[in-house]
Amino acid sequence: MDKAQFKGANVQHFGSTNEILIRIKPQAVSSAKLSSKIIHLLGDDIDIRRVEFVGPKVGEELTNDGGLAMLYALIGILIYVAFRFEYRFALGSISALIHDVIITLGVFSLLQIEFDLTVLAAILAVIGYSLNDTIVVFDRIRENFLSTRHTDSKKIINGALNQTLSRTIMTSVTTLLVLLALFFLGGEIIHSFALALLIGVVIGTYSSIYVASSMILALGISKEDLLPSEKEAKEVDSRP
Repeated sequence: MDKAQFKGANVQHFGSTNEILIRIKPQAVSSAKLSSKIIHLLGDDIDIRRVEFVGPKVGEELTNDGGLAMLYALIGILIYVAFRFEYRFALGSISALIHDVIITLGVFSLLQIEFDLTVLAAILAVIGYSLNDTIVVFDRIRENFLSTRHTDSKKIINGALNQTLSRTIMTSVTTLLVLLALFFLGGEIIHSFALALLIGVVIGTYSSIYVASSMILALGISKEDLLPSEKEAKEVDSRP
């Protein structure tokens, strides 16, 4: 395909072993001429079932839909974490997720790697993975705030990070082993997908430890912010 001026073409089995899917970059020829060129290249005994073209308008719509999906995910996460913990925790988790997305996109832009829908799906997966790591750290931070007599927020957060550090590293390493296998053995089709996940998991591990926790500390989180109100405390005490 490269010799026939179809550089960067992706060929994969589609359905049965006798059917293949060919993805090529936009060509300055009609669909009929393109089909004839492929038949001439591969032989007259092949049958072209369907030719589809994703133009700029369709690509723009897909990009906009993907961006909205990412925005809705971040808003949902913000609301969930605010109710589950406290609004400072929500702002800390969102700042870490935005940090992960920006750096992942920045690496793709720096390396001039094509950004497609598979990469967008990988970024959404990175958001979920990074959030899971952050929630584990936040849960330990809240637990330490409520169970210790110390009032120094910096010491409490530092202790929680030390307690969850081994779990965070072990989880990330095992995930990276799988992603490395996908990157090197998964083929060209999922190469960008695996690369985005590799970058996102590394950055997400870093951000859940340093960015999210530092943000809630900068926002002034304290033990008093996590203690239940007097009304809630009375309701708990009155329960059998």
